[in-house]
Amino acid sequence: MLRRPRRLRINSATRNLVRETKLNIEDLIYPLFIVEGENIKREISSLPDVYHFSLDMLEEEIKEIKDLGIEHVILFGIPHDHEKDACGSEAYNENGIIQRAVRKIKEIDPDMNVVTDVCMCEYTSHGHCGILTEGGYVDNDKTLEHLAQIAVSHVKAGADMVAPSDMMDGRVKAIREALDKAGFVHIPIMSYSVKYASTFYGPFREAANSAPSFGDRKAYQMDPANTNEALIEAELDVLEGSDILMVKPALSYLDVIRRVKDNYNLPLAAYNVSGEYAMLKSAVKNGILSEGAIYESILSIKRAGADIIITYFAKDLAKMIRDNK
Repeated sequence: MLRRPRRLRINSATRNLVRETKLNIEDLIYPLFIVEGENIKREISSLPDVYHFSLDMLEEEIKEIKDLGIEHVILFGIPHDHEKDACGSEAYNENGIIQRAVRKIKEIDPDMNVVTDVCMCEYTSHGHCGILTEGGYVDNDKTLEHLAQIAVSHVKAGADMVAPSDMMDGRVKAIREALDKAGFVHIPIMSYSVKYASTFYGPFREAANSAPSFGDRKAYQMDPANTNEALIEAELDVLEGSDILMVKPALSYLDVIRRVKDNYNLPLAAYNVSGEYAMLKSAVKNGILSEGAIYESILSIKRAGADIIITYFAKDLAKMIRDNK
């Protein structure tokens, strides 16, 4: 006869012996969208409470982030439309929007850890993540040269870590070799190892002005139905020298986070993407859910196995964690 298991009793004497999953402010990376221009702090319509910032408006934001205890930011740059071209050359301009943003943030707070997204979609005239062939397909190998150049330019500007999000084959190896050759052997790579071709990226593409002008990205991003491929992609990044793996999106792929965590002994990041954020933010703002749903949902990402969480909720969560201590 099966018996109902006895519920574990937790009191002051046993609490420290029981392992609990907790969110820590140190786990969080906060995304920032940096735009050209002056005196710009403009709310992104598809991402409530998330803003575009011009360089001159970053100081107040960085100080607020630091005061909340958040130690890490990841940067996405949006150049002028007229600066975009077929090969995304503005992405590796030493005076490009991201390069200047990195220098500015380090000037404001040298201790802020700055991660940069390494991709080309915000900078190409066609909106794809690499160099296109005459037939309109992404030329994987040719793109690697540009990605490596972008990563080195970010680190020269002062970035503490680079995060390639393009999903080209071999890009971690190309970036690692380029960084080492430039003398940046100490700079880690957080690769978007497992990045699905997800509909949950919609608000981000508006925020970053990076939607492809034709077609989609299914040729180089992953099929949402395929979890086995996640392990193959993660394995390749491990072999190429990635220091941190990532799964993106997060909430819709908790099973994938768990599988990757169980199979690889590297720190694991998860990206709580724009669509996941926008849905939950809308539900809370409209009184459908309480604010506690934010904490609970992000806790599920940590519980699934993520060590690092990139989320637009970082400031909200930092306040919740601080107030509940």
